[in-house]
Amino acid sequence: MLVTGANGQVGHELLRVLVKQPSPSIPLRSEGGRKSPPSLAKGVAPQARGDAHLLRNEGGRRAAAGGCRPPLCKIVPATRTGALEDGTPCERVDLADPDGMRDALDRIAPDIILNAAAYTAVDRAEDEPELAQRSNGDAPGVLGAWAKQHGARVVHYSTDYVFDGNASRPYREDDATHPVSVYGRSKLAGELALRDSGARHLILRTAWVYAARGHNFLRTILRLGAERDVLRVVDDQIGAPTSARLIAEVTARVVAQWCAPPSAGRGSMRSIGGMPTLDGTYHLVTSGQTSWCGFARAIFERARAGGLLARAPTVEAIRTIEYPTKAARPAWSVLDTTKLRETFDIALPDWQHGLDEVIGELTHS
Repeated sequence: MLVTGANGQVGHELLRVLVKQPSPSIPLRSEGGRKSPPSLAKGVAPQARGDAHLLRNEGGRRAAAGGCRPPLCKIVPATRTGALEDGTPCERVDLADPDGMRDALDRIAPDIILNAAAYTAVDRAEDEPELAQRSNGDAPGVLGAWAKQHGARVVHYSTDYVFDGNASRPYREDDATHPVSVYGRSKLAGELALRDSGARHLILRTAWVYAARGHNFLRTILRLGAERDVLRVVDDQIGAPTSARLIAEVTARVVAQWCAPPSAGRGSMRSIGGMPTLDGTYHLVTSGQTSWCGFARAIFERARAGGLLARAPTVEAIRTIEYPTKAARPAWSVLDTTKLRETFDIALPDWQHGLDEVIGELTHS
């Protein structure tokens, strides 16, 4: 299993979940959304012990749905530079270098590609549309073409930015897309390229991603909160803050089911070559919703209680028009997760639960 973008927020958490911490805390919906994590021995989540085992099948057979190599599935991290943040060498996969990507894929020969790499500089993309397109728009097609030729599968992460934000209800997977920025258009192009490749794939759209590390809203707002007495934060953009750890945990559970032998009675399955499949596009965000201003206030409340900040600044609500940016943002980024929850029997927590976990991680780090 190849994990691209291993130094990024989602890629880093994927490595933690798949290799180091084998017990995703995402409960099954049928378990009533209990807080305690279910056992992973039920075949609904990967068996990923310290030696990077994953996706154990009965009798050690290759999954009937194709694309997995049980009982062992080695986790191979890859970054744009060929090194992890701690300096450990790893595979080099640069989405802007298609020839290099193909060479790496031929050498690694993965059964599953988790593409957590992306060009994510939303404002800078307005000045670098070609680079954004190569990394976000063209690269998923390269991955898909290789996967199609070699019988592999691709998990690709996309974004709420494929929508214009003018909806009056949570966006469903089949709603019309209409990106309003270069970044959004490049991510939509990547979705289309992967679908057109004909490869077995999952596209997981998410939004408002943050983590205890990396460059994200939570870390920026904590830094600013320690420096200033008053912060003015946009209050008319609405979404569901989603931790990278949750994305990784859900991905682990979803991939395990995706690669398991097909079971009867799943009405949400479509068919490829007469065989039922879970392939397709899914929305993966937390439940509930808030604004950036509401998110900031919740961050400071928990950071103050946890001792991360000696005092919390005053947070003033402003409109988007009062905080101009080069790239337009969707005003409404709420995604409907019904398809994901029902297809994979997953209960997604409220966004505040994920925030508690990340603040707790920062408090004890």
